[in-house]
Amino acid sequence: MSVPAPRISIVLATRNRRASLLRSLDRLVHAGGPPVVVVDNGSTDGTPAAVRDRHPTVVVVELPTNAGAAARTVGVRRTATPYVAFADDDSWWAPGSLDRATDLLDTHPGIALVTGRVRLAADGSLDAVSRKHRAAVLGTTPGNPGPDVLSYPAFAVVVRRDAYLSVGGFSPLLFFGGEEHLLALDLAAAGWQQVYADDVVAWHDPAGPVVVSPERWALQTRNDLLVDWLRRPLPVALSATTRLLRQAAGDPAARAAVRGWARRLPAALRQRRAVPADVERRFAAAQRPLSSPAAG
Repeated sequence: MSVPAPRISIVLATRNRRASLLRSLDRLVHAGGPPVVVVDNGSTDGTPAAVRDRHPTVVVVELPTNAGAAARTVGVRRTATPYVAFADDDSWWAPGSLDRATDLLDTHPGIALVTGRVRLAADGSLDAVSRKHRAAVLGTTPGNPGPDVLSYPAFAVVVRRDAYLSVGGFSPLLFFGGEEHLLALDLAAAGWQQVYADDVVAWHDPAGPVVVSPERWALQTRNDLLVDWLRRPLPVALSATTRLLRQAAGDPAARAAVRGWARRLPAALRQRRAVPADVERRFAAAQRPLSSPAAG
């Protein structure tokens, strides 16, 4: 009897987190499970050899340098399935979740991306982003299986491969940090739906520091501002820039964000494509904090 072709692959990008990566792969790789592609961002800790030794069925793509989030797109291009689930080197998918996500994408051809419920491995609690998704701050498009979304962590999403590649995937310009916002805007501007599914579950056991470092904050802030200049109305971009410049007067991390933004601004202006007004309105709503958190 012939074995059905897989509908979904898992793509994971990593750099110098061998132990955490192997723990995640132990949960993601199993007989009869989805093909797994690991893209290594120039690790120096022996990650590629360790993966090949412990999980020989995993496809390992070694990049000579750190490509950041764009490494995921390299991995997507190595897949041959209609759908791709992302994971990080400190996350994994709950059993049955990827089957559920692929069923949703099969049933709803206008949906490009499903983001799942994120549970924290330390105590099983619900991640803050998932609380916002549960609250359906953007409402639910009639006929869709769950609330509309325009933000999500990359490790908790399943994408329609062709849709993801048609908008260019994750941007090399942003490198890493907040790259999901640009993908969400580009998919929405192209007419694709993006939804939350509470019964699709991703577990997260953060391998990095719990407290955001000034360097990480500067990177995230730089990229948020770049996204404003890449896709949002000029008044929004100008206002955000003014606020950051004022903050930079007394904040070294803000000054680092400004320097990083200024170096990349010419490229961002060349790539600028303002999204439609309705997409901007919904994206702005998605960025507002919840007035009161939903129950976990």
